[in-house]
Amino acid sequence: MARNPERRTALLDAAVQVLADEGARGLTFRAVDACAGVPTGTSSNYFRDRDQVLAEVADRIFERLTPEPGVMEAALLPAPSRALVLELMRQVAQRLAAERTCYLGLFELRLEAVRRPELRTQLTKVLRSDLDANIQGHLDAAMPGDADTVRLLYFALTGLLFDHFTVPDLHGDRDLDELIETVVTRIVPEA
Repeated sequence: MARNPERRTALLDAAVQVLADEGARGLTFRAVDACAGVPTGTSSNYFRDRDQVLAEVADRIFERLTPEPGVMEAALLPAPSRALVLELMRQVAQRLAAERTCYLGLFELRLEAVRRPELRTQLTKVLRSDLDANIQGHLDAAMPGDADTVRLLYFALTGLLFDHFTVPDLHGDRDLDELIETVVTRIVPEA
């Protein structure tokens, strides 16, 4: 297997793009190579098979969605409150909207995981780690609510963003910020 980490990352980013554009069925070595602009056969030098690409794409998506160092610490400087949770949820939605390709790729991975137990195991591990970190961060910051509050926010934001990216006119003229405010107000108790 080839050992150029920058090229491997570029191939994984291309795989995310292919997932978002063509779905899991369109994810082939040839499609990844074409998207990355590299010679045919390059990705097969980096990944033993399609299953390895799928598993590593999940990790790459979360690397891309993770805020830069210091961003969360700075965001948590104000006193814990429902208003701060609202601001944090808006920031998450903005970050995900900026990485729309990653989020659509993640939806494709979720669907593919239904049919591939190994991928389901990997994706569950990645998603559980992210959710656990969010719960722990919420509790450590003494935000209003408990672990279930975070889970409900997770469920709501996941569904809301799924609608926003796939059927944006579903909620009529209500914009994403307004919907997020409704979710936070209904789920997060006053501090």
